[in-house]
Formats: sequence, structure tokens, C-alpha cells
Amino acid sequence: MVYLIPTSTTEHLIEGIKARENKLRIIFPEKNREGRGCFPDGEIYMKISRAGRIKKKRVIVLHSGSPKPNQGLIELELILQILRDNSIKPEVFFTYFPYGMQDKVFEKGETNVAENLIEKLVNYYRVKKIYIIDPHFGGQKWVKKYPIKSISLAPLLIKRTEKDIGKDILFLSPDEGGVRRTGFSGIKKERLDSFRVKYFSPKLRLKRKTIGVVDDIIETGGTVLSFYNILKKAGAEKVILLASHGVLPSGISRVKKKFFKTYLANTIKQKSANVDITDLVLKVMLNQE
Repeated sequence: MVYLIPTSTTEHLIEGIKARENKLRIIFPEKNREGRGCFPDGEIYMKISRAGRIKKKRVIVLHSGSPKPNQGLIELELILQILRDNSIKPEVFFTYFPYGMQDKVFEKGETNVAENLIEKLVNYYRVKKIYIIDPHFGGQKWVKKYPIKSISLAPLLIKRTEKDIGKDILFLSPDEGGVRRTGFSGIKKERLDSFRVKYFSPKLRLKRKTIGVVDDIIETGGTVLSFYNILKKAGAEKVILLASHGVLPSGISRVKKKFFKTYLANTIKQKSANVDITDLVLKVMLNQE
């Protein structure tokens, strides 16, 4: 039996999990005496009264790093501390990993936030395994030091796209990181700021083609919109976006106005999400994938 503890950021997936699986039991963190998950000043309250009864059991904490990444991390750490206090070594499943883009020291005086968080989970909270859907830091060397299992949503997104649009689609990545994550061709870019990127004069011939852009994160939408413009100038007839994580509603709205069709997974609770990850999450958690 698998015991699943969801944080508040993944409650939108729980009904689907309940409907599909009877091989796990869901333990919801309990509210305080006022029936709330936080105190009037905003501090998080956490209680898992059944923690002492699930020792030596397989326990998985399901968490999404958005929305409210900082508040979410406090909630996650309180759950893990309760488990640690009860000598439970859990697993953690991130549908979206927070701070994943700060995955190395870019400038003097910074720190590698992504690795710091992973190291803390493993060495202090004694997390046995960490599952992450399309982590932005997938290519960094330090990742190999930790028990991380990276899960790609590209096959799921492509299957849904081809079901709706057809199989005559050329799939591309908008940058070198995407090439590493998906294996699809891409072009070199330079990020100018949070909203703008610069691409280096790619020679593309895409007249009358349907292009599927496979990306991991939509925040402001700057990267994929710049790539969209390049594809259209190269002659692409239709440009479709396939994305794993929709972080900012404003960015999602920007890209939806441009792309012929947008497929967005519900790794983060967003109204625009139209690809459900529940079955994939269950397969991974139950060691079926």
C-alpha cells in the first residue's frame, strides 16, 4: 500500500487520482482549530495525526512548486519535518519544481538554489527518491549526485496533439535546453531579460508546415513568442504550443493569442490547462513506469 500526502498545491489532481486508483490511500494534512491551514498572520499550520501509524510504509508527498512557491515550500517542509519526527523516510513527487531555473551560480554572490533545495530534502529530511516532471535543471552535472527521477511530458503532450491535429507535424524545441530535454531540434538563443530573448539567425525552411513547439515552462511567454515569430517568418502555416508548466496566467494568455493551438499540462492548477497528468503520476508512483 502506498500512502499519498498531497499539499494544497496538488489538490486539483486528487479527485482524478481517487477515481482511477485503489492501491493507495490519501492522507490529507489537517486544519487548525479554526478549520484553516494557516494562522491569521499568514503562518502555515500543519498536522498529520496519522503519521505515527504509517511507519515502515511507502509514503509519497505530492507537491507543485506553483502558485505561491515560497508558501508552498514552507508547507512541504512542515510535512517532511513531521514525517522525519516519526522516523519516516518518504518520497517526494514534484509536478513542478520551484526555483528550478536558478540551477547554478550565474553571477558572483549567488547560490545554486535548485541544488540547495534538493540537498536539503535528501540529507536533512531523508527523502529516499525525488520525482520531477520536466525539471529545468535536467542537464546539470550535480543532478547525478541525488536520487532524482526526471519524467518527461513530451510523449503525453505529443499524443494529445496528434490525436487532435494529425501526425503531419514537425516538432521543434525553442532553445538548447529544450533540445536536451526532448531530443527535438532547436536553435541557439540569448536571454536579454525576463521578457525578451534573442535568437541567432537560424536558417529554417518551413513553408506550409505545421510546427509543434515543445517547451517546459511558460512564465512571461517571451521565449516561445520570439520563436513563434521566427517560425512564421520561415513560412510555417500553423504553430502549435505544447507546454508542461504554465506558471503565470498572464504569460499563458499572451501565447494563446498567437499560437494556433496551445496544449498545457495541469502540473500547476491553471484554468487554461487542458492535458491531464493524473494517469502518468499514478504510473510513476506505483512503479509502473
